[in-house]
Amino acid sequence: HILAIDQGTTSSRAIVFRSDISIAAQAQQEFQQHFPASGWVEHEPEDIWTSTLATCREAMSKAGVQASDIAAIGITNQRETTVVWNRATGQPIHNAIVWQDRRAEPLCAQLREAGHADTIQRKTGLLIDAYFSGTKLRWLLDNVPGAREQAERGELAFGTIDSWLMWQLTGGRKHVTDVSNASRTMLFNVHSNQWDAELLAALRIPAALMPAVQPSASHFVDTDAALLGRSLPVGVVAGDQQSALFGQACFREGMAKNTYGTGCFMLMHTGASFQTSHNGLLTTSAAQTSPQTEFATEGSVFVGGAVVQWLRDGLHAIKASGEVQALAESVPDSGGVMMVPAFTGLGAPYWNADARGTITGLTRGTTVAHIARAALESIAYQSAALLQAMSRDAGAAGGKPVAELR
Repeated sequence: HILAIDQGTTSSRAIVFRSDISIAAQAQQEFQQHFPASGWVEHEPEDIWTSTLATCREAMSKAGVQASDIAAIGITNQRETTVVWNRATGQPIHNAIVWQDRRAEPLCAQLREAGHADTIQRKTGLLIDAYFSGTKLRWLLDNVPGAREQAERGELAFGTIDSWLMWQLTGGRKHVTDVSNASRTMLFNVHSNQWDAELLAALRIPAALMPAVQPSASHFVDTDAALLGRSLPVGVVAGDQQSALFGQACFREGMAKNTYGTGCFMLMHTGASFQTSHNGLLTTSAAQTSPQTEFATEGSVFVGGAVVQWLRDGLHAIKASGEVQALAESVPDSGGVMMVPAFTGLGAPYWNADARGTITGLTRGTTVAHIARAALESIAYQSAALLQAMSRDAGAAGGKPVAELR
């Protein structure tokens, strides 16, 4: 069997797969979201770890398997979410800053004004934005008392969620990540697959904080035997969107996927070709099964399924997420209502950090059902904008157009 860990933005999930890739059992656990200020989103790192471990144990129990039945563990994770912890104690110095969080935008503006945009895009494939881990890490060093001094003494470790989980799985023995997660930091040179000294200096990040980087398919760590019943190897790690590109079997240039979770993410494989977008998309490292570089073009929508969560928890229009379809289908259309769910700014292809959510077209005849329908339609409209941008890029670059969307 294979034990797959899917550590997401709103929940942790574990799945036990049989050798024929059928699912033996799965378990899922939601955890709390923290919104300490407008545009800020945080998680408690301990919640991420305990929910991950609990779902692994529950899925194995449901499947009726022991650790001796598990050949290996695979990890996929919410990307860009940033954790810094003390190497000696394993204690985080602050809550995890989630990928949706916008607090680092003033620093991003400074980096743009200082003329770093072209260098960052050329080396990392990314645009300067608070979405990525590098500026979140810099915020922690600048705002947590004593953090910078500790970092410069080599006492702290930075990681995206995969690194945090592997640190915990090994009892603090291994500090490691994969290329797909590293490529989302704004600090990683995707051409050389190494942390970039010039970018670390530009963001004032001590190199001692950074994890070792390996291909996505490689022997990362062996877990502590006490956690799951025996020591198990972690044999693959990939950020959730590159993992989904691989999972949809998009291995060739021109093959694309769109997936719908908290956000919506469209990626197109571009093979060994690094293509710079002129239409608001990103270039990112694809999940790599060898040291050979592979790339993808990506468009990121920050709020997809999260708009349903907002209808439930913010607007109280529904009691459970599953009720949204019936509510939206109770009206024939949105009645002219349009919704832009820019709760944490707009991602691709607009990259407007200051945008906030809007609902327009309200009349006396508007009901909560119209708003719910407009909310669901906003997921489709945002995805369509990504596909149009991707098609324009492919045409302009003389590369392969989007051959297939999965």
